[in-house]
Amino acid sequence: MQSYVPRFITDKVEDRLRAMPAVAILGPRQCGKTTLAAALLSGRADALYLDLERAADRNKLQDPEAFFELNGDKLICLDEIQRLPEIFAEMRSFIDRKGTNGRFLILGSASPDLIRQSSETLAGRIAYLELTPFLFPEIDGPRSSEGLRNLWLRGGFPRSFLAESEEDSYQWREDFIRTFLERDIPNLGIGIPARRLERFWQMCAHVHGQLLNRSKLGESLGVSHHTIDSYLALLEQTYLLRVLQPCHPNVKKRLVKSPKIYIRDTGLLHALLGIQSQNDLLGHPAYGASWEAFVIENVIAAHRQWRPYFYRSASGAEIDLVLEKGRKRLAVEAKASSSPEVKRSFFNALEDAKIDEAWILAPVDESYPYRKGVTVAPLEAVIRQIGQH
Repeated sequence: MQSYVPRFITDKVEDRLRAMPAVAILGPRQCGKTTLAAALLSGRADALYLDLERAADRNKLQDPEAFFELNGDKLICLDEIQRLPEIFAEMRSFIDRKGTNGRFLILGSASPDLIRQSSETLAGRIAYLELTPFLFPEIDGPRSSEGLRNLWLRGGFPRSFLAESEEDSYQWREDFIRTFLERDIPNLGIGIPARRLERFWQMCAHVHGQLLNRSKLGESLGVSHHTIDSYLALLEQTYLLRVLQPCHPNVKKRLVKSPKIYIRDTGLLHALLGIQSQNDLLGHPAYGASWEAFVIENVIAAHRQWRPYFYRSASGAEIDLVLEKGRKRLAVEAKASSSPEVKRSFFNALEDAKIDEAWILAPVDESYPYRKGVTVAPLEAVIRQIGQH
């Protein structure tokens, strides 16, 4: 394994610890939360780390009030907090007595909705931050087209991306999927049979980037569309699936109302589809949709202050990603070709959606104008330019 890769949210975590009593770093398992926490706590004599998956560390919290009082001058880091959600009531009591910031750093593999005790019990006392797998601007070394394609193929989970070979990377992702289904889901107290959820996840991979059709998915699995909603929520709340909602800026147009679904990490998408190599990816029908997800996840993660949508009219005019903040709208269209082209309907969509500026994001080396208000650009350039708005 390579040395520690600095993460974008490090400064934000430190800022929130200065401003709030508790900070929660949430994200999928194995995305680097523990490694980030170790880097944040390194060299701090006033920090204490507990891994709640270890029985010995959980035992230290048999009397949480006494433990918190004994270590009241320390920053206490609680890893895998979803294993002990009942601790939140004691944390609130301790925070309210002490009245100081930077008391707790919480790490968890489930969203605030799945560990809702935190949002209910620590309301006004806790800040939530999401840690994703590696983003393109975070990867070590020169961010060449080769590095981009490697991250796209393997995904951003550190052990997958940093593996010594494509075979090792692919095997790690297969093991991750199996562990998630057979261990992580039961540990969350969810009783869905592993084989059924695996089938559903694979079905999502096959309709990745398409409009959600709950009835069709339900018929294929032999369950109701309400059950499909619960499965979608589970994968969404564990940060493995994105349900992207449509944008409705023009009430005079007939617009699509169904959301799109994406497997958030392209490495996991490729493992679910049996894509093991660059050559496999190049020849796969999901090639374009995979690039689309890669683009969407990197852009959204870099600009969380913008609300993400897609745009699609009933006539088929479409924009892959619309970012909205206040009255401003930006558009990003993902094209996997190094010589990208878009259809006339794309420009109709830009006009209908009242887009202020647009990019065609492609695996190119340099930006260049495509048409007035539309620029072809590489990933890093788009992320940088959106940051200027």
